[in-house]
Amino acid sequence: MSILRGRYTGSPETAFDFDIRQVEARGLVNYADSVIENELPASFWTGMLPQLMDTSSGQSPYFLAYKAAQVKLGDKGFLSRDITVQDLLMNRSDVHHVYPRNRLKKQGLARGRYNQIANFVLAQSEINIGIGDKAPETYFKELAEQCAGGPKKHGGITERDELCANLRMSCLPESLIDGEVPAYDDFLEQRRKLMAQKIKTWFEAL
Repeated sequence: MSILRGRYTGSPETAFDFDIRQVEARGLVNYADSVIENELPASFWTGMLPQLMDTSSGQSPYFLAYKAAQVKLGDKGFLSRDITVQDLLMNRSDVHHVYPRNRLKKQGLARGRYNQIANFVLAQSEINIGIGDKAPETYFKELAEQCAGGPKKHGGITERDELCANLRMSCLPESLIDGEVPAYDDFLEQRRKLMAQKIKTWFEAL
């Protein structure tokens, strides 16, 4: 909660002192529950957090929380059958752009737009390299064909149900493999909401 809301980023000593006094006076559980209820209402997860995730900083607290959520929930890497996000983070994984960076650059988008955290997924290097600069409509079509008996081009997943589950782990809409590839900004908005819900799931499981 403190990471997501920046509780101790302004004047940490003052905030810590206030919290310690409140804990002593009201008890840890009662005070923590009241603070969390106030700081993280239902509207935070559906409205505020997706807006806060409109950032290109890979070190933003929201992207760090998202990766922590994936680790805690045991998610697999993008298009990986066996490699977990935790494995990837321990081995300095690649950050793959769902909508390839070079294609977006050629469309005139600035770095702050094509490097949005909502355009990032954690992937094995060979998967990232294999996709390269292919348009999402191209490589998601190849993935659909791969799960229909076609040649394996990206990762080892060959079953549609497994692919759909993997996309859900990475907060990607399953409709992508049906050829429903939205405009870039629409995709970012949709994925921020999905990423926010994953963080919420993780938070509620703590």
